[in-house]
Amino acid sequence: MSENKPVVLLAEELSPATVAALGPDFEIRQTDGADRAQLLAAIADVDAILVRSATQVDAEAIAAAKNLKVIARAGVGLDNVDIKAATQAGVMVVNAPTSNIISAAELTVGHVVSLARRIPAANASLKSGAWKRSAYTGVELFEKTAGIIGLGRIGALVAARLQGFGMDVVAYDPYVTPARAQQLGVRLLTLDELLAQSDFITIHMPRTPETLGMLGKAAFSKMKNSAYVINVARGGLVDEADLYEALKTGQIAGAGIDVFVKEPSTDLDFFQFDNVVVTPHLGASTEEAQEKAGVSVAKSVRLALAGELVPDAVNVAGGVIDENVRPGIPLIEKLGRIFNALTNAPLTTIDVVVAGEISSLDVKALELSALKGVFMDVVSEQVSYVNAPVLAEQRGVTTRLLTTSESPEYRNVLTIKGATANGEQLSVSGTLTGPKQIEKLVGINGYELEIPVTDHLLVLRYADRPGVIGTLGNVLGEQGVNIAGMQVARKEDRSEALAILSIDSTLPAGVLDIVGAAIGATAAREVDLEA
Repeated sequence: MSENKPVVLLAEELSPATVAALGPDFEIRQTDGADRAQLLAAIADVDAILVRSATQVDAEAIAAAKNLKVIARAGVGLDNVDIKAATQAGVMVVNAPTSNIISAAELTVGHVVSLARRIPAANASLKSGAWKRSAYTGVELFEKTAGIIGLGRIGALVAARLQGFGMDVVAYDPYVTPARAQQLGVRLLTLDELLAQSDFITIHMPRTPETLGMLGKAAFSKMKNSAYVINVARGGLVDEADLYEALKTGQIAGAGIDVFVKEPSTDLDFFQFDNVVVTPHLGASTEEAQEKAGVSVAKSVRLALAGELVPDAVNVAGGVIDENVRPGIPLIEKLGRIFNALTNAPLTTIDVVVAGEISSLDVKALELSALKGVFMDVVSEQVSYVNAPVLAEQRGVTTRLLTTSESPEYRNVLTIKGATANGEQLSVSGTLTGPKQIEKLVGINGYELEIPVTDHLLVLRYADRPGVIGTLGNVLGEQGVNIAGMQVARKEDRSEALAILSIDSTLPAGVLDIVGAAIGATAAREVDLEA
């Protein structure tokens, strides 16, 4: 062992290029991460661990690794890494958020072509000894309509490739401006319009409570009988039981599915149909994507262990950030998620304002963290400190970092301000208070308040009048929802009020609408920071 060299553990087979990217400054060890006993023994004294998908880096493994500083996943998904336990232990988690976007886009197109020309079924038939040309008549893609749900980076790549077939590409994405869509040569539609007009529908959305089951019974009923559905993004975006019924009844023409609610899945009901093409989560399974992922996280490990800013960190920014600035990083990321939840139209501008004592320091990391929070629940890919500004630019959003030493009520206040395409102005402010640095919301859209930032928040705007608070308590109580905290702020003329409620858990389906109707809310939003 070389003296004073940090130890990097390779828990799975990684390419020579990955090892080369680490360089000569580390002691490289290897183990079989799938063997639990081997892993727990090998991880005890290492500084960093590199894994793919077979190694479970859970709370037990993190606790066993007394010197661990970085967990690096050579890929996009982080299902096998306990991010919460890592954060509590002060361990940075990094991945390779952009490594698979081309591979995922190409697989999507592969599913489209396979469905249009019935390639897998014809292949299986011929290999079984049958020659049935007339049984596998397909359709051309030329002049068909492709509907893309989610026009992020992967969605945009799919659009460009399908345009090469001469397809008319339309899209639904509430976070994309018409200018950005025009730049991509894509027409923006409402979701219902897209479902009704499209011949091939491909979804590229993040998996959130709002998007879970997004393509289900109601959506299938709005599609053409000749429509095909493709999901290479996240399991659960397409409701699997509803998909089976839609295929069984001929409500849609077929489906291409690469991701599933539970993986591995080998015997789902809809697998029986010849007009279904399924693949075992192959979105990132190309040599190029694997190589990019390994090299990318190797570079991140080098940065982290050298004490520098790590753009692809998913839980902490890392690096040479002033100790007075660092506590604001998780706060402003949460403010970004709250800010996004309050938007009703695509954003056109985002200003990150840092006020108070820390404004004289280097606060660039706060801007990156704010943008990361804003886009986290918007796009299907992992958002990091390096791609958040790119996501803003791709969507035509102008961003600025503003600082001021003036902060009359708190030592420091972090604010995210923005404007939407429909002219709406939004703002969310927060601060850290007391010796324990408690994260608090102190302002929303001009309303002054002070309430701790918790995992589950309700934001309700309504005409100010007596009895509303009692109604809220009664309605939520009837629905089995416990209120942990609440604050009401009012306009000076008392025409309108804003209520912020901290609740114990995510609202059951439909309850937000019930609550909003009960008080005549002009706006009702749920913010789930635990997801």
